[in-house]
Amino acid sequence: MADLKDRECEACRVGAPLVTQEEMDELMPQIPDWHIIEEEGTQRLVRTFKFPNFTEALSFTTKVGEQAEAEGHHPTIVTEWGKVTVTWWSRKIKGLHVSDFIMAAKSDSVV
Repeated sequence: MADLKDRECEACRVGAPLVTQEEMDELMPQIPDWHIIEEEGTQRLVRTFKFPNFTEALSFTTKVGEQAEAEGHHPTIVTEWGKVTVTWWSRKIKGLHVSDFIMAAKSDSVV
């Protein structure tokens, strides 16, 4: 299996399958700094990236945004002084799809 960061994100559609627990167990070791949270009844991947200043945090935000736009899959990004929190989930299926794990790995590769 190719590294997650090297795989293409597929457009998620209503009715696309949520990842199974077995798939999560296989995918999570490939993105060890990410955590699964549940918010509003929906599982999401979240990670906070640390930076020495706002300029670097903003630069990272821009790079993740460009990557998201290129793949057609968009996260929630909160940029603050010295940190950026990125949250991935598939809104159309109200949960996690393999594409969210792919995009988390791609986010890691930007750092």
